[in-house]
Amino acid sequence: MSDPKQEFSDIQQMYFKDDGVMPNHPNLPVLLYKGVWRSEPVRAEFNLNRNGWGNSWVNGVYDYHHYHSNAHEVLAVMSGFVQLILGGEKGQKVYLKSGDVVVLPAGTGHKRLKASPDFRIAGAYPEGMSYNTRTGKQGERPQVLQEIQAVPLPGTDPVYGKDGPLTKLWLNRNS
Repeated sequence: MSDPKQEFSDIQQMYFKDDGVMPNHPNLPVLLYKGVWRSEPVRAEFNLNRNGWGNSWVNGVYDYHHYHSNAHEVLAVMSGFVQLILGGEKGQKVYLKSGDVVVLPAGTGHKRLKASPDFRIAGAYPEGMSYNTRTGKQGERPQVLQEIQAVPLPGTDPVYGKDGPLTKLWLNRNS
């Protein structure tokens, strides 16, 4: 079996630890696909749905730290740019522009820091799962930690479909 880290070296993987407020995911990395839909960013929502990621929406990203404890989430920039912070207050800042896609495993904190006036993003969830929005308030744990662990691995990669890298990268990390 080939090493998935070498096979998918064009996909950036980021790991975040529980910071006491944002739980992040204990095993799965955030996946960043830079420029993957550069030629057709306006078709992002259609492409996500075609690849098995539904319950989609087009809008922006909240300007406060939040996460989803019961679903993984994909964000695909359709126009403009955004700077996010991932992983919580002391997490990592990422700059995304039209054509970029980021996959957030359940529990991953994210917040919009700044964005261009024309910024639009499509979001979706594996198999159209419903999602909640958590902010790290007192009393959310230990329930959210159990919910995060119970979220199933997606059956498809939101960018490449059935045989895409997400399924291989996450399967190897979760086993």
